[in-house]
Amino acid sequence: MPRFMYWTDKIRQVKIALVVAAVIIAAASLVSSHFLVRDLAQEERNRMEIWAEAMHSLNTATEDTDLNLVLKVLEQNNTIPVIVTDAKGNAQIYRNVEIVSQDSLAIAAQKAKRFARIHQPIKVQIGSRADDYLLVCYDDSLLLMRLAYYPYVQLGIVLIFVVIAIFALLTSKKAEQNKVWVGLSKETAHQLGTPISSLMAWTEILREQYPGDELIPEMDKDVKRLQLIADRFSKIGSAPERKDTDLMELLEHVVTYMGRRTSNKVRISTHLDQTNVAVYANPQLLEWVFENLCKNAVDAMGGEGSIDISTRTMTNNVIIDVKDTGKGIEHKNIKNVFRPGFTTKKRGWGLGLSLAKRIIEEYHNGKIYVLTSEIGKGTTFRIELKKTCQQ
Repeated sequence: MPRFMYWTDKIRQVKIALVVAAVIIAAASLVSSHFLVRDLAQEERNRMEIWAEAMHSLNTATEDTDLNLVLKVLEQNNTIPVIVTDAKGNAQIYRNVEIVSQDSLAIAAQKAKRFARIHQPIKVQIGSRADDYLLVCYDDSLLLMRLAYYPYVQLGIVLIFVVIAIFALLTSKKAEQNKVWVGLSKETAHQLGTPISSLMAWTEILREQYPGDELIPEMDKDVKRLQLIADRFSKIGSAPERKDTDLMELLEHVVTYMGRRTSNKVRISTHLDQTNVAVYANPQLLEWVFENLCKNAVDAMGGEGSIDISTRTMTNNVIIDVKDTGKGIEHKNIKNVFRPGFTTKKRGWGLGLSLAKRIIEEYHNGKIYVLTSEIGKGTTFRIELKKTCQQ
């Protein structure tokens, strides 16, 4: 089963909690605003009905009608846009509607049609004939419109807050992770330094005492290999020195090294489209990446199968594919293979591919990703690096 580091689980839990909180806040805001807008819209409808009744009283006024009260009701509407039209749709009067035109009544008539589509006009009968009436057409007040849009503004602010919070969390965790990486790498290189120095001294002593022994050169190779590993660890966390590196020669060296350390049941082959391609790289770290990919491939194949390393040179880049015939990666795990702590092996730290991604993308400005993977058939990792001429 895949295993993740503790902090990875915590980040995921916090992100989920933030998203859930944002959804709850947004839903609560939308629901409460909906009821508030509905109640306010009904209140404005009631006010317009009273205003329409005042219009009716004004048009049918007699000597006994209290016009002061009628006019007061009409004048108190300072927020709701309203246009009064006759039965033919001609605008008679309008209030709280901004119209900048010489033919203001024609413009008002057009606006009244739009108002009528938003709210059902209120009919005011002013005569005995059926077509002797006025229509009170009104729109939402500015306050109501602002209130209707408010929850969406609030939702946008909440989403921005969540994005910023998640970004800050990921940034802080990444910085913390980088410190752990650097500290672990430097300490590993430091701890390996003393025994390697001792082994080198002992190898020299043995060479002087037994100059003809065939095992001493092999021991010397292993000691130098340990020294190379320590040197690789010491470069993690600091900008490594890069230089023009013959990629084909480096790949051949990886194939030779891996070929001596794997069983005869594993076949490693190369298909290089050119014999001389240079990249601007740190050869020790870049070689480490390909070794990690090959070792993972050997583990995935159970010690039996084939690994094919092929290159394709483009105008600006060089593409390297490392293909194996292993058990493949489940689709749900492809996005996690480069996460620190992820592994499908019973034993393992799950740091190899994470290191490889760091070396390729942060130190060499390249790309590494899973190109294809099929259960039971194998996996292909692709690396893209810039050619030297582009540096």
